[in-house]
Amino acid sequence: MTVSFTETAPILRIFDVDKAREFYVDYLGFAVDWEHRFAEGMPLYLRISRGALVLHLSEHHGDGTPGSAVHVETDGVAELLAELRAKNYPRLRPGLEEDEELGTCLELIDPFGNVLRFRQTGA
Repeated sequence: MTVSFTETAPILRIFDVDKAREFYVDYLGFAVDWEHRFAEGMPLYLRISRGALVLHLSEHHGDGTPGSAVHVETDGVAELLAELRAKNYPRLRPGLEEDEELGTCLELIDPFGNVLRFRQTGA
């Protein structure tokens, strides 16, 4: 059998489920695909997605390191910025960074210090 990779899903550490939902679901527009707890009162692990972008968020100690960065190749980065600016999220006022070689980048920092870099290259 030939080796084949079907999906990459970074695991990002979170510390507050309500803040995570506010940022990822309400602000960024992700859908919660599923949630898991080993038992009531245990840390939450969840999968979220928006289109082809899949992330895992975890309250579990040892899953991810706060301050991790995720690079996301993106089409429509200016449109994403316009969408985000239209929302009432008081903790961020993002902008676009233009680089002749690297393209256009929208960098967002979640409430836990994780960095999401949405980058569009080319025209």
